[in-house]
Amino acid sequence: MSVIGEAALSVFLELLGGKLLDSALNFVADHKQLHRQLKQWQSILPDIQAMLTDAEEKQIKNEGVKKWLDDLQDLAYDVDDILDGFAYEELRLKLQNTQAQASTSKVRKLIPACFTGTGFTLTSFGFKNSMILKVRDITARLNNLTTRRSNLGLSEILSQAPPSKGNQPRLQPTSVMDEAVEYVGRHEEKQEMIKLLKGNNSYGVSVLSIVGMGGMGKTTLAQLVYNDATINESFDLKAWVCVSDKFDAIAITKAILQSITSESCDYSNLDLLQVKLKEKLSGKRFLLVLDDIWNENYNDWTILRSPFGAGTNIIVTTRLQIVSSMVKPLKAFHLDKLSGDDCLSIFTQHALNARNFDEHLQFKEIGEKIVRRCNGLPLAAKAIGSLLRTVIYHGEWERIYESEIWDLPEERCGIIPALRLSYHHLPSYLKRCFAYCSILPKDYEFKEEEIILLWRAEGLLQQKAMPQIKDLGNQYFQDLVSRSFFQTSSRDKSRFVMHDLINDLAQVVAGEICSKLEGDKQRKFSNRTRHSSYIVSTYDTVKKFEAFDQVKQLRTFLPLMFSSDYYPGPFLTNVVLVDLLPRLGYLRVLSLSGYKITELPDDVFENLKHLRCLNFSGTDIKYLPDSLCTLYHLETLLLKKCSELQRLPSKMGNLVNLHNLDIRGANSIERIPFRIDKLTNLQRLSNFIIGEGDGCHIRDLKYLSNLKGDFRLSGLENVNGEDAGEAKLNEKQGIHRLVLEWGRGIKNDTRKKEVEEWVLDSLHPSKKLEQLVIENYGGAKFSTWIADSSFKNMLSLKLHNCKNCKSLPSIGRLLLLKDLSISGLGQVHKIGAELFGENQSNAFASLESLRFRDMPNWEEWDPCEGDEQASKFPSLRELSIIFCPQLLGRLPTILQSLQKLEIYWCSRLVASISSFPLLSEIGVQGCEELVDEGSLSVQKVTSLKDVFLSNISKFNISAERIMLRFANSETFEISSWKELGSLSQNGLSIVGHRFIKIRNCPQLVSLETEEEILQLDKIPGVESLIIESNFPPALKQLRIENCVNLQYLVDEKENNNKSMSSNPCLLEHLQISNCPCISNMVIIKGRYMQSASTSQYWQLFKAK
Repeated sequence: MSVIGEAALSVFLELLGGKLLDSALNFVADHKQLHRQLKQWQSILPDIQAMLTDAEEKQIKNEGVKKWLDDLQDLAYDVDDILDGFAYEELRLKLQNTQAQASTSKVRKLIPACFTGTGFTLTSFGFKNSMILKVRDITARLNNLTTRRSNLGLSEILSQAPPSKGNQPRLQPTSVMDEAVEYVGRHEEKQEMIKLLKGNNSYGVSVLSIVGMGGMGKTTLAQLVYNDATINESFDLKAWVCVSDKFDAIAITKAILQSITSESCDYSNLDLLQVKLKEKLSGKRFLLVLDDIWNENYNDWTILRSPFGAGTNIIVTTRLQIVSSMVKPLKAFHLDKLSGDDCLSIFTQHALNARNFDEHLQFKEIGEKIVRRCNGLPLAAKAIGSLLRTVIYHGEWERIYESEIWDLPEERCGIIPALRLSYHHLPSYLKRCFAYCSILPKDYEFKEEEIILLWRAEGLLQQKAMPQIKDLGNQYFQDLVSRSFFQTSSRDKSRFVMHDLINDLAQVVAGEICSKLEGDKQRKFSNRTRHSSYIVSTYDTVKKFEAFDQVKQLRTFLPLMFSSDYYPGPFLTNVVLVDLLPRLGYLRVLSLSGYKITELPDDVFENLKHLRCLNFSGTDIKYLPDSLCTLYHLETLLLKKCSELQRLPSKMGNLVNLHNLDIRGANSIERIPFRIDKLTNLQRLSNFIIGEGDGCHIRDLKYLSNLKGDFRLSGLENVNGEDAGEAKLNEKQGIHRLVLEWGRGIKNDTRKKEVEEWVLDSLHPSKKLEQLVIENYGGAKFSTWIADSSFKNMLSLKLHNCKNCKSLPSIGRLLLLKDLSISGLGQVHKIGAELFGENQSNAFASLESLRFRDMPNWEEWDPCEGDEQASKFPSLRELSIIFCPQLLGRLPTILQSLQKLEIYWCSRLVASISSFPLLSEIGVQGCEELVDEGSLSVQKVTSLKDVFLSNISKFNISAERIMLRFANSETFEISSWKELGSLSQNGLSIVGHRFIKIRNCPQLVSLETEEEILQLDKIPGVESLIIESNFPPALKQLRIENCVNLQYLVDEKENNNKSMSSNPCLLEHLQISNCPCISNMVIIKGRYMQSASTSQYWQLFKAK
């Protein structure tokens, strides 16, 4: 059962009764019946809205009120649909008349003027007549709700009824801990907090914050620290105050005073209270815990904090990241989920009064399932464990496991009330956004942009609530992140996820309005369902979509795929396109992303006039039907990776509300065929493709003043400089990343170099640009604006495949540049002073990543280290040089910050790592020489973490430096080193590394100095040893002892189908002992070992 929030519904009604209804009234001003009905709406809606506060309070105990609210919510959606229909028709007529006025048709001149206005045409009159019955029905339902409101006793005054069961005051936690419980988890956080608290804070107040979603154990961690014996010894005074949602500085200060004096305090004057508190704390070490703060007002915080000075430490617990930031903590501790073992321990302590299931094996299997459902939330483990404390019947445990979280008794299980408190504190505009997210499946990982597009399509982003915010969707999303409703995914930091119980909470507040199909559950959606999602399968057949039989007014049709899953196909029944979609005429969001769809019915969009977001990304469609161009409300069209899509409809200029057109990866599209200047609302345009003969169309960009984010201009070989200048790129300050792309594969002798230079000169972007990419440019020189120091925000520059450029611009002038990539510049022979620019003593001050690739004629790199500008690349962390076969000499020597070095196929280059003290990753293949001359002291050099060495002509590093650099890496790989006979000939060893891989070394005969015996003794760190292609043929004995982490010797998957018969192995004795983790010996047994004694060793190992 949903619990409808009056604030969220009130916002919805306010929107309907405001601008939308005013617009509709204007449109039907010439139609008396409709105008009269809509005026009634205008008077009734505010009266109903005024009752919502009372109704929300009474709905929990009064089913009649709950039904009244449900019906009101349905009615609000229906009103919105009708008003949106009026808006669509008005827009259609406006476009029709605009096009008609532009026409010089003789037929039009014969039409009487009285039939050509927007207010009274045959088309609009017929439409308005068709709406009469629908509008009357709404009026009748509004009047019915008004009558029932009176019968239910709803009033504009907040009900004086006693608090309902769901709103009982919570008992506030205190500093006292339950000694009957053994607390588990959070040990590391506790110890770090204690260490920080015991440190010196003689310079002022020191604050630590604990942040996390409800039920994550913030208060418990504060209690553990507060009651620690060493803390008691370190502080003279301590106080604990539960602040909760009422931030009263007088009450809090009074509570602190009473706590440290053990005396009652009758003052009600804040000044007197703070003066007395300051006196009591003078010269004392004081620890204060402020538990459960919700107040985001910085001024309130500064007033409360003012009596505290040196010697005071404060611990703040909060669910809100914004509160944590406000108190400016020395460190913020963000609590994540508990481990499965810790969660199990909490559960069994409260359910069975035991640490585990050892004495209660009958409950072990079902109990572990229940713990997994708690998903690392300690409150859930405690609450459900407490429910089962007196339950001895296995069937009752099964019932609890199978129950939805909201079906559990709230008076005995505090999960939903605790989480609902977070929902209660949301602003009204965020409540609707959060409830909508209940359509997301559990564990579904989503991107920020994905959710914002859905919110926008459903009309949930209301600028009126935050008029000063430009990117409203981002603000909404980050607000929910900061309040722990969304959490960063542990697998992919660019994605987010909702905790299972937060997902449950969303379902509680959304009710039947939002529905989803998960797993193998087959169900039918309610006729009240407006938003839906389902998990995609390999074959989505007719049976799955029987769930939609009862749905009449669906707004969201959203198939979803888990990013970790792979679906061959997936394939969609044609019934969806032919039968289901035409019935779903109220859709705002339609996605068929990823399906193997090749064509669409011509009329598929004719009945979808409310559509705002359309997603066909990843499908195999070849064209879009012309009916797409009648979707005048469409805001987002996603066609990413539609590799078969050959063209866009020619009348897409009609989509005047389009904000976002994404055709990334739709590489078969050769041109934008429509007049893009009509799409003045366009904000995101992934790629503007200029076809042959369409060069003048680039001028249309000057009308798109709202463009922002990533923008690509393709087909620039078809443009001249004059037209390029008219695009006015320099005025588009919202574009952060710009790609300028000329066509690939153009013959050099047909290129017009001067024209291309003129075009590049004319495409000067805004000074706010952050990333610039220039691809396949055919001019002989770069424009000077590329290296203009006025680009204060430029962070990344990529110059790719500019084959005629002989020199580089003075990129060093871009003082904030962090990433520079130069590739495919075939005419560049030398890079030197021109790169840094004149008088640039601070050149490349911020550069962190520098990559060169495919520079076939580059011979010399002069880093200008000999002059007074000696400190070049002070921040460089990553250097990559790949496929530069003519490059001579050495690398720059002064790279104090370098951490990662890649040198591949630079056969004349000497790679010296002598002056790279922080180097931790190295990959060198096919270079002249690898050198470490030992110019840095041992104390200044770090050991390499990841090592890849291949085909190095000369290895010039002393044994001492090898031990220092190469002895203890995480990964150690030797590959394709044709001349390598043994590791020891270069001072290398397989001892000391964690993951070892040696492959494609045909001359390798020995791994160690002694050819006949290889002993890996007491190397607890090694986890894998992989030797491909050539096991050392002279090796007769291999002894491996005490390698407690070693998991396998040869990766069976990597060696599958490789013949070893041409390389017989002489290995006679294999001894493995005390290696408990080893799991893969099949390849060694089957292909390498040939003597009976070896097999006996293997059998002996298996027996162990």
